[in-house]
Amino acid sequence: MAFVGLGMMGMPMASRLVAAGFGVRGSDVSQAALATFSASGGIACATPAEAAKDSSVLITMLPNGPVVRDVLMGSGRAADALAPGALVIDMSSSAPLETRRLAEELTAKGLQFVDAPVSGGVKRAEAGTLAIMAGGDHGEIERARPVLEAMGSSIVATGPVGSGHAVKALNNYVSAAGLVAACEAVVVAERFGVDPDVLIDVLNVSTGRNNSTEVKMKPFVLSGSFASGFAMALMAKDLRTAADLSHELGLDLDGLRAAAGLWTAASAELGQKADHMEIHRFVLERSKAEKGG
Repeated sequence: MAFVGLGMMGMPMASRLVAAGFGVRGSDVSQAALATFSASGGIACATPAEAAKDSSVLITMLPNGPVVRDVLMGSGRAADALAPGALVIDMSSSAPLETRRLAEELTAKGLQFVDAPVSGGVKRAEAGTLAIMAGGDHGEIERARPVLEAMGSSIVATGPVGSGHAVKALNNYVSAAGLVAACEAVVVAERFGVDPDVLIDVLNVSTGRNNSTEVKMKPFVLSGSFASGFAMALMAKDLRTAADLSHELGLDLDGLRAAAGLWTAASAELGQKADHMEIHRFVLERSKAEKGG
């Protein structure tokens, strides 16, 4: 098995596969990542093509669809190195319609393809309890299932190829919208003199409860740590993916368009290294600017 992309998420995911007994050849542009993977029992390879050579399964966990395409069909030449009939599983966060086009090209080469992006962050990747959204032919998803089950506790077949990536982007839109709503509510509560901890407690026993109020607000926002481990730039990218998909489908959705714009602006202002929890800082500063300080 080949695994391309040993970053913050890819490393623990590939390591879970090794721990499950799979022989995994890993590839990454980082020499440090390759050394870490080798120390964990994996086989480090200098190039994607070397990792893919004669493999029956190849997993990609890369920044975006264009990088996935380049690894498979471009300079990486990984698709040409695979065994005949091999299964490609793209676990990156890619654009759904681009995914469909890539799947068609891989099918023309005699390969199978499943898009299977994940949700859960680094901690759940380390624990092997990710939520995985799998799009593709039923038989190909079932072929992928034993591999996916080594990395996730919830494997959901979402529909035809590309649907996994669509559902992932839409999930992150809903998640991001809930987080911004909670942050804005905290800003208003504080201005009025309500203890933010009390507000979050009320939300969590009321209809405003969501993942952000239950899991994120107290440990990462109200504490001031802003250290969830998921980058704001990645959240902004996923929201743009969802907004682009809606536009390509001929839809004009105010909330989605506004959310993508807000997160893109926040990422540009706070920088590539900002954690997505720092959206609270952006919301707070913007509220002050609009009031004139």
